[in-house]
Amino acid sequence: MELKELRRQKRKSRIRGKVSGTKSIPRLSVFRSNTHIYAQLINDESGKSICAVSDVKIKKGTKTEKAKEAGLELAKVAKEKKISKVVFDRSGYKFHGRVKSLAEGAREGGLQF
Repeated sequence: MELKELRRQKRKSRIRGKVSGTKSIPRLSVFRSNTHIYAQLINDESGKSICAVSDVKIKKGTKTEKAKEAGLELAKVAKEKKISKVVFDRSGYKFHGRVKSLAEGAREGGLQF
């Protein structure tokens, strides 16, 4: 199990070497646990999180449906903060399943990446 996590950490560091967020175009970072998915918009210039959402409070649906709802919620919060473009950071996870569902929800909500 440690080897699998180590591989993901290597992929994550390679991605982070190329992807960086600014105040106008923040980085959409995704964390996926076994039970939940979390996403946040990060300004890497100041090292601060602009906003964050998770699927913890969403009760109905499968994990992928909850991830899509979290993406829609993130897009809504970002629009309130006048953010329309982001850079997607999948954190070493495959762009598949819950990560893809969260991205699709954010796109449907109006975020561009």
